[in-house]
Amino acid sequence: MKKILLLCAAGMSTSMVVKKMRESAEKKGINVHIEAHGVETIQDYLAEYDLFLLGPQIRFKKDELQKLADDVNKKVEVIDMMDYGMMKGEKILDDALALLA
Repeated sequence: MKKILLLCAAGMSTSMVVKKMRESAEKKGINVHIEAHGVETIQDYLAEYDLFLLGPQIRFKKDELQKLADDVNKKVEVIDMMDYGMMKGEKILDDALALLA
């Protein structure tokens, strides 16, 4: 099972994106674990998750967080701003799974 962690500043809209992504995965029969946590917790989850997605509001942290993730050969990517704003869970999930392929 793939594990995807969304990282954000406050969490309200990101938790809604997680819900949409989970619904899409369930509809497609994809076994994936998706959660959201505050960006400051990334080090607690580096070994546990396969991919880290950043909310667009914290995209400026990508390089800093990628350096941490490089130590465990993981990828950090920023969620597309339009997809995030429109809560396109299916599209965000598809993009994430493509990064994991």
